[in-house]
Amino acid sequence: MSMQLFDVMGKRVLITGSSGGLGLELARGFLKQGAIVILNGRSLQKLEDVVASLRNEGLDALGSCFDVTDKEGVKAAVAGLGRIDVLINNAGIQRRASLEDVSDEIWDEVVRTNLTSAFLVAREVVRGMIERKEGKIINICSLMSDFGRTTTGPYTAAKGGLKMLTKAMCADWSRHNIQVNAIGPGYFITEMTRPLADNPTFDGWVKSRTPAGRWGDPSELVGVAIFLSAASSSFIDGQIIYVDGGMSSVL
Repeated sequence: MSMQLFDVMGKRVLITGSSGGLGLELARGFLKQGAIVILNGRSLQKLEDVVASLRNEGLDALGSCFDVTDKEGVKAAVAGLGRIDVLINNAGIQRRASLEDVSDEIWDEVVRTNLTSAFLVAREVVRGMIERKEGKIINICSLMSDFGRTTTGPYTAAKGGLKMLTKAMCADWSRHNIQVNAIGPGYFITEMTRPLADNPTFDGWVKSRTPAGRWGDPSELVGVAIFLSAASSSFIDGQIIYVDGGMSSVL
């Protein structure tokens, strides 16, 4: 099989929420494969530090500081970025509380960041893709796109909505040779989840609940993201691929 099927060399990839966590690891993986990667975050200083760190690794990343929940900010930023071949909607937050204790402000913040932002950014980026008759959009969903857990109501609602938004994007944009798919990560160790991994009770639950018997490493998301960004996935559209060590396959 020709490796050109998995070639992302020279593709311009915008990854939202990529100044840390899974987004940063995805950026690093694409850069190592020769893609031109534009990192995004809300903190200019943090973004500049991350870009500088990657360049010290020999990876020539770019940065674009904008708030993915700000409609006008998104429009202005995307207009200045030029061609985007691959959009990865990765930005997200979690705010834990039982639903009866969730304030309007928390609900709005979580839904805006995890769901509405994907619509806002994709709506601007896709215009160029439609004009070129080519493009890839990947939405980073979650196990919570299909399953609920206590104290994750707003996040679960938003990620479930993102799964269905992926299908709606497919319905509208597939005819333009734009493939829209999603990745549903299981439990991965990042700076955000490190406190959970360091908690013996929660760590034991994850390992016992996951057939693979361990947490995921962020680098293990890169392969499926490359696959969904390359020619190899040209007839895959509107799907969510779970990368979860088998957790979603067992009771």
